[in-house]
Amino acid sequence: MLLLSAHGLALGGFDEGTAAYLRGDYGTALREWRPLAEQGDADAQLNLGFMYDNGYGVPQDFKEAVIWYRRAAEQGNDRAQYNLGILYEIGRGVPQNKVQAHMWYDIAGVSVAVSYRDHVARKMTPAQITEAQRLASEWKGRHLVEGWEASTRMATR
Repeated sequence: MLLLSAHGLALGGFDEGTAAYLRGDYGTALREWRPLAEQGDADAQLNLGFMYDNGYGVPQDFKEAVIWYRRAAEQGNDRAQYNLGILYEIGRGVPQNKVQAHMWYDIAGVSVAVSYRDHVARKMTPAQITEAQRLASEWKGRHLVEGWEASTRMATR
């Protein structure tokens, strides 16, 4: 029963944060989303990354944005993966790195990310593209195995 109550509170916090954000109350959004992000909620992590990326309710801090985007991206959040690609492509919060940008765009896989991936590829050497594709493939393989292992553990309970 306690878990159900805690789960309901977590969802309420996310929804309250979203409502606050939409009305421009970024301080409340931050207070609602930060605990969820720290507990591993990928959507809350994405939102904190976006707030730091754009300076909404917090001082603009690209390094902090990268931290939150990366946490969400590692959990498979395609918007966070795409945003990491942008930050690597332009060198905000991280050193500019076309290989990493291409990799994150490729991992995200959504149409806008694919078009950005193809755009950045035109500025890369064939060796850089091959390296980016290798890194993306390794990431996808690692996360596919982790996801399969997690689902197998759940099925055997």
